[in-house]
Amino acid sequence: MTVATTLEPKIAIIPAEERKILYNITWKRYEKIVLDLGDNRATRITYDSGTLEITMPPEEHERYAELIGIFIRNLIFELGLKIKTMGSTTLSYSELEKSAEPDKCYYIQNQPKVARKKVSLKTDPPPDIVVEVDITHTNMDKPRIYSAMGVPELWRYNGEILRIYQLRNGKYIEVENSPTFPIWVKKNKLYEFIEACGIDEMEAERNLRRWLQEMITGSLG
Repeated sequence: MTVATTLEPKIAIIPAEERKILYNITWKRYEKIVLDLGDNRATRITYDSGTLEITMPPEEHERYAELIGIFIRNLIFELGLKIKTMGSTTLSYSELEKSAEPDKCYYIQNQPKVARKKVSLKTDPPPDIVVEVDITHTNMDKPRIYSAMGVPELWRYNGEILRIYQLRNGKYIEVENSPTFPIWVKKNKLYEFIEACGIDEMEAERNLRRWLQEMITGSLG
């Protein structure tokens, strides 16, 4: 539903969350705000049908996002899959009046469709996996945003628990295992990896690779 342009934006600031919420923002104004803020910024912007959220991710947020990214890349490498990494690329759909900047997003199953080209969301499929780290509360319904975009798989991590959602018939269903990585069956392995990274990230990554290789060898045996 499009919000009337005559309405003045109302701002609600949530100090503890390092988030700023703006209401009654038209798509045109959203685009101007993004343009004014520029590309070289530390903030993340989410827009959904007139509501805009600007987030300043804390160090803890960025660390978890990076470690989950390392975890996923190791899964892909050891399984021999292909990948196109999109990072925090803005996923913007003007026809839906929705836009988001995930912490991580990847093309895996659809990597051949976007390899060696600049992705255009008007003609190309959305990323196969989107990762969102939400340590603090957000008022934005991110599953609704990403399901509307058609993202097949969503990972959400709150600093303690990973939840994985698979898109089925236009809605997300929480699943225990990632549909993309059927060989990986234990979320605890991610938790162990993140905890081990607190001591030594390189050793934690080496141990993760050894475990994955053992899992793959066992599945072929």
